[in-house]
Amino acid sequence: MTPVERLRRAFARLGVERVLEPLAALPETGRVLLLRGDRLYDEALGRDMVERHDWILFDDNDRPVGANVAAGVAAQTRALLEAGHAEPKTVNALGLTRVSPTTLAAAYRHKLRKREAPYVLDLNEMSRGKAEWRVFMGAYKGVTDIVTKYLWPLPALWVTRFCARREISPNMVTLASLGFVIVAIACFWYGWFALGLVAAWIMTFLDTVDGKLARVTLTSSTWGEIFDHGIDHIHPPIWWWAWWQGLQASFPASVGAGNLALIVVVGGYVLGRLQEGLFLWRFGIEMHAWQKLDSHFRLITARRNPNLLLLTGFTIAGAPQEGFLAVAIWTGVSIAFHFMRIGQAFAAKRQSGKLVSWLAAPDTP
Repeated sequence: MTPVERLRRAFARLGVERVLEPLAALPETGRVLLLRGDRLYDEALGRDMVERHDWILFDDNDRPVGANVAAGVAAQTRALLEAGHAEPKTVNALGLTRVSPTTLAAAYRHKLRKREAPYVLDLNEMSRGKAEWRVFMGAYKGVTDIVTKYLWPLPALWVTRFCARREISPNMVTLASLGFVIVAIACFWYGWFALGLVAAWIMTFLDTVDGKLARVTLTSSTWGEIFDHGIDHIHPPIWWWAWWQGLQASFPASVGAGNLALIVVVGGYVLGRLQEGLFLWRFGIEMHAWQKLDSHFRLITARRNPNLLLLTGFTIAGAPQEGFLAVAIWTGVSIAFHFMRIGQAFAAKRQSGKLVSWLAAPDTP
């Protein structure tokens, strides 16, 4: 997308549908949002740009790049943006408040579970590759598992770029990931553990790509989120059950221990989701975003990708049954840890009255 097309798409999602051409006559009444078309604006700025009035936005090089003004001063303000310079006395005379990206919008991004300063990028001074990387990482979740956070970003950028330039939609990527979910189930069921793990890892990678693709191209939708999250929530226990079925045929001697492990792994998955729901309901924040300890533990807690790491390591060592037992043990440890943290959260709430995510704290580094 061109920067202007990106702006059109971003503000259409916020209900702003009347867009004037660059040299069009400005309206005589109402409010006007003015933005330079050679800049790349963080999507996080959009809502504040629309809802806050009478401001002029300066970038990191102290150049005016945007404003939300009354129609009566729109022409004068546009001249300042075109000139790339605005004296403080001129800004004051127009009745505008000077803002920066960090003072216009909050750094805490609840949906992405991270704290990141909003940006305005000058595309005249930045390569396309660097700009794409900045937008891509801006769409990345801050609190997630170790594989998604540290292994997938660079290859996911390449695939996201490939899909965006060929107009492959996020839902098409999600549909492909569903295919690999089914392949992994079949392979695990018949004891083809190595092949199933290959399919499972491809699925987890595509699960990273579809969300990033939706966010960087501004094409996320309610149906897409239901489709993606529905698959994410349902398939892990089915994978573990299929793995257990494969063990029954391949390692009959492990049936007894495998039965107990299946109960712990599948039951622990369901219980873990209930713990997250309870935490959000009682405290108003996500369990993994409360304190740094919770965010760090999210890297390795017994969710899909950390469990796959255990299964992959043990399978490479020729011990898929021991891998399943290891997942069961780690699931038990994770559930116990989260119960401890829920108890501590109740105690903290009694003392302070409200829990706040460490990511939302003003002094978060």
